[in-house]
Order: sequence, then C-alpha cells, then structure tokens
Amino acid sequence: MKLVSAWLRIPFWQRVLAGFVLGALAGWVFGHSAEVWFAPLGTIYVTLIKMIAVPLVFFAVMNAIGSLHGQKSVAALGGRTFVWFAITAALAVGVGLLVGWVLQPGRGLSGLTMAPDYTVRQLPSPLQVLLDVVPTNPFKALSEGKILQVIVFAGLVGFALVKLGERVAGLRKLVGEASDTMVQVTRFVLEMTPLGTFGLIASLVGAYGFEKLLPLGTFVLALYLACAIHIVFVYGSLISLHGLNPLKFFRGAAPGMQVAFVASSSFAAMPAAIRSVTHNLGVDKDYAAFAVPLGASIKMDGCGAIYPALTSMFVAQYFGLHLEPSQYFTILLASVLGSFGTAGVPGTAIVMVTLVLSAAGLPLEGIGYLVAIDRVLDMMRTMTNVTGQMAIPVIVAKETGLLDRDVYEAASSNLGIAEGEKAEVGQARG
Repeated sequence: MKLVSAWLRIPFWQRVLAGFVLGALAGWVFGHSAEVWFAPLGTIYVTLIKMIAVPLVFFAVMNAIGSLHGQKSVAALGGRTFVWFAITAALAVGVGLLVGWVLQPGRGLSGLTMAPDYTVRQLPSPLQVLLDVVPTNPFKALSEGKILQVIVFAGLVGFALVKLGERVAGLRKLVGEASDTMVQVTRFVLEMTPLGTFGLIASLVGAYGFEKLLPLGTFVLALYLACAIHIVFVYGSLISLHGLNPLKFFRGAAPGMQVAFVASSSFAAMPAAIRSVTHNLGVDKDYAAFAVPLGASIKMDGCGAIYPALTSMFVAQYFGLHLEPSQYFTILLASVLGSFGTAGVPGTAIVMVTLVLSAAGLPLEGIGYLVAIDRVLDMMRTMTNVTGQMAIPVIVAKETGLLDRDVYEAASSNLGIAEGEKAEVGQARG
C-alpha cells in the first residue's frame, strides 16, 4: 500500500520519463536480445490501451451528444473543429516544405537500399473511403476498432436518445454511468504507461541500434525538427493568440504526448489525450469525448502533412528533380485534403505519402528507402498528430466557452488517480 501510494505521488511525466530512460539503457545494454525480452511488456501495454479505447469512445460519444443538447450544438462545434483541423494541416505542410528546402535531406545520397518488404500501396477511391465511414455492421466496427465508424454509430444512437427524451431517461443515465466507468478503467490502465514505455523503448533501441539510422540521419533530423517547429511555434502561437499560456498547455498535454511518442499510435494515445484535455486542461468532457476521437481519425499533421511534404522534397532531391510551383501547390492540396479523405484507412503515413507523390508526379520508389526507419519516424509523427488532436479542442473550447480557465491555469502534467481515488485503487490492487 505504501509503495503504491509513493509511486502514485510521483508526477506522471516523471514516471514515464524514467521508463523511457531505463528502457533506452536496457536496449543499448542488451542489444537485439532486448527485443525478445522486453517487447512483450510494450505489447501488453498497447493491447490494454486498445482494449479500452473503443468502449471509451462508444459510451463517451453517446453521452456527449445528449449532454451537448442535440444536433445543432454538435454540428456547430464539429464545423468549427474541422476548420481548425484544415488550417493547422495547411500550416504543417508549409513547415515540412520549408524544412526540406533548408536542410536538403535528399542531397548527396546515393545507393540507398529499398526495404525488401516494401510494396506500393493501392489507394482506395474517395467514394470507397466515404462509404467505409458508415458501418455495415456496428458490432464488427466495435470489434475491429474502426473508430470513425464507431463515432458515426454512437452519434446516431446519441441523437436517438435525445429525440426520445424522457421515454429513455433510464437508458441515458445508464450510458452516462457506463461512460464514467470507462473513464475510471482508463485511469487504471494509464498507470501502466511507465512499464509499457520501458518495454517499447527497450525493444526499439535493441532492434534498431544506429546502423539503420546513419544513412538517413539527415532525413530523421529534418522530420524531428519540422515536427518540433510545428508543435512549439504553430500550436504554441495559436494557443497564445487565444489568450492562453502555451507553457501550461504543453504541461497539461505532456502525458498524452508521451504516450503518443512511445506507442506510435494515435488510437493507442487517444485515452491519454482525452484525459489530458479534460483532467489537465479543463476542456468540457462532453465536447472532448467526440473532438479527440474525431481528431484521432482525421487530424494527422505529422503523418498526413509534414511527412508527405518532407518526403516529397527528399524524393525530388534524391532523384535530382526540380519541383515546379504547381507541384508545391499540388503537395499542399493533396496533403490537406488527403488527410481527411484517408480517415480510417490503415497505415495513414504510407497511404498519404503514396497519394501525395502520385499527385505531384514523383517516383513512388522513394518511399521504399524510408520504410526501414519508419518506426523511428513514426514516434515523432504520432506525437505531432496527438498534440494537434489536443490543441484544437482547447482552442475551440476557449472560443465557445467550454474551457474551464481555472483548471487550465492550474494545468497539471499528471494523469494519475486523484487524491480521493488513490485509496480505492490501492484496495483494488491489494
């Protein structure tokens, strides 16, 4: 009991950071053996996160629709959220192109080896993507974790609960209680983040070493720099322009960003992101319940904007091609529209790069050179995605009066269980 209480008193970000450092050290010491020994810890953690994500979103969205007073309020909030998604995606493309132009990551390279398992992705048609948003079987969508389909179905059920009014008052209450229960389960699972971080980072460092990164070191540096610029300056500036302290935002968003970095999955980071924006940053929980999952499906500034833009520059430079102004515009348009149009398609980053290179008339073979280091790239791309998925709800909540300023000003970096809940968890674990 005392040990558990002492552990929970340590700020969440410090526990995760400790797991990261110890994992990197273990991966370096044990080499390739670390992948065998420690990977199961990371796998179990990611599986637990995915286990809770779908029911969390399903019940939270149904509960949110009723609490936000039906179609008009939800439509207005959704439209405002979508506009900000598009604006920041366009800015992300600009950042990717600028960093690619300055650092020239494809210049001076030759003889790169294409990943043996790389095959050109077949892109679904826009009509097929649109049709796939609507589930043919909602229970199959729930079981397969298709978040966008889950949101659509849960939204329809939520609207039905509003329409039926007092006739389903008991069911609405039950949905609210189920949502609260899943929030509590999320708190329990997120306490496993430091251990999961240790396993994921140890296996990653052990599997990669440095030999895979050295030939493409400039590209890795360029991507990390572009993402850092977008996170700090673009998101930070937008937060500041809305009269909020950006340092407090990053402090409150830190747990979600950490989970995103180590898990390399917006879907896996979604519970932590929802918890961060509500518990740490004061965003209305009902609005966050559909804005963050929506962002996890279509808000991909790292994978869908910066990465395709930077990869386009890399491919053009590697093959000695000159990009025309029309191609730059094509890259911008394809990245912004494509990130929305490929919502719910597995492997978003590769799909997006394939789409953008095809639109700009650049060789698709260039993607094969980057696949070997994709896991390292994906960590930073995903953290950028998830930061945007938290920043936009904060901005919209501030614009619409759905932000608790007192909670925001007291922004915490902890996702642990609140003081009054620690005893209960201790008993549950004991």
